[in-house]
Amino acid sequence: MNLTPETILRVRECVNTERLLKTAVQLIEIPSPTRSAAAVADRLEQILREEGFDGERVAAGWPEAPAVVARWRGSRPGRTLQFNGHLDTVHLPFVPPRVEGGFLYGSGASDMKGGIAAAVEAMRALRDSQALGGGNVMLTAHDHHETPWGDGRQVNELIAGGYVGDAVLLPEYVADRLPIIGRGLAVWEVRVNRPGVPVHEVLGGIEQPSVIKAGAEIVRRFSELDQELARLTHPLAGRESLFVGQIHGGEIFNQSPTELKLSGTRRWLPGTAIADAERSFQQILSDVATRTGTEITGRFQVARDAYELDPHHPLLSAFQTAHAGATGEPLPIGAKPFVDDGNAFVRMAGVPAISHGPNATGAHTLNEKCPVMELTRVALVYALTAVAFCDS
Repeated sequence: MNLTPETILRVRECVNTERLLKTAVQLIEIPSPTRSAAAVADRLEQILREEGFDGERVAAGWPEAPAVVARWRGSRPGRTLQFNGHLDTVHLPFVPPRVEGGFLYGSGASDMKGGIAAAVEAMRALRDSQALGGGNVMLTAHDHHETPWGDGRQVNELIAGGYVGDAVLLPEYVADRLPIIGRGLAVWEVRVNRPGVPVHEVLGGIEQPSVIKAGAEIVRRFSELDQELARLTHPLAGRESLFVGQIHGGEIFNQSPTELKLSGTRRWLPGTAIADAERSFQQILSDVATRTGTEITGRFQVARDAYELDPHHPLLSAFQTAHAGATGEPLPIGAKPFVDDGNAFVRMAGVPAISHGPNATGAHTLNEKCPVMELTRVALVYALTAVAFCDS
C-alpha cells in the first residue's frame, strides 16, 4: 500500500510520546536479568491486556517466564508483520529508570525495553488511527536473549511453534542503516589442564607440562587462523574473525598452575558452515593438546548463524517507504554489526527480519541512554511499515 501524506499524518498524530514513556518506565523499573524476566513479562502482558489487544502466554521452552504474544488485526486479510523483542537484560547492577533532559535512562532503556515500548506504541497508533486496513501485527516478547546467560531457546521455540509473521522488525539499537546482512557468532571457551596440583617452579613445577605455554600456543594458532579468515570479506559486513578476549591462569608468579582459561568469539559470513567453523577451532585444540601434554577442552556456543536478506523483498520497500514518510528520507543499505534474534528468524523461519531501533547508547553498560524522540520516531516507523506491508 502506498503511504499517502494523509495516512502518515493520521498515524503520526496517534503516536503519544507521554504514553510511550510511561510504558518504557513500567518495563524498566522491574529488574529482569536473563533467565529472570517473569515479572516484567507479566507487566507487559497486563499493559497489553488493558489496551485491549488479543494476547496469550507461551512457555516456549522456558515456563519460568512464558513469552508474551499480542495481536492487532486489520479489517481484512493480508500479511502479518511481527514486532519481536527481548525483555531480559545483561547481568549488571540494576539501574532504575528516569527521564531527564529529553533522555530515558535505566537498565534496558537502550537494550531493549525502550524499543519494546516503542513497538507497543506503534500498535496503539495503528489502533487509534485505524490505518491498518488489512493484515495484522503480532508482538512477541521473551527471555533468554543475552548470551552467555541465555541460549536463545524462547525465540527458537516461538519459531518452531509457528509464532512467526511474514516479516519481522526488531527494535535493536541500529538506526543509521538498513541492515541486509549479518555475520554469525559463536562464543567460545577453552580450558587447558594438567594432572597433579599447583607446585613451586623450583620444586618440580618447571618439569610439569605448562598450561601457560599451551595457552600461548593456542593464542598463536588462533592468531594465524584469524589472519587466514581476514581474507574472507564482504563489502558491507566486513571480514570473518577469531578473536581472543580473555586469558586467565596462575595464582602467583613462581607457581606452575594446573589450569588456564581462554575465551573469545568466532564470527563468520553467509556461506560458511557452522560445522566447518567449529571443526577448525577444535582441530587446533587437539593439535596443541597432543604437542604440549596437556588436556584441552573447548566449548563452541553458537549464538546465531549468518544471514543475508533479499534486497527486493516487499518488507524492505515497505520499511524504506515508512522511514521516508516518518523522517523525510530512506536509510542507506548496510550490515548489522552484532548478532540478534533477527538472524534466527531469517535462518530458521525463512522470513526477512530487519533490526531497527532508537539511536541509543550504553548497551551492556551501566549507562544506557535513549533519546525520547528516537523512541517516538521508531514507533512511527513501525506503525507506518505495518500499514505499507500488511495490507496486501
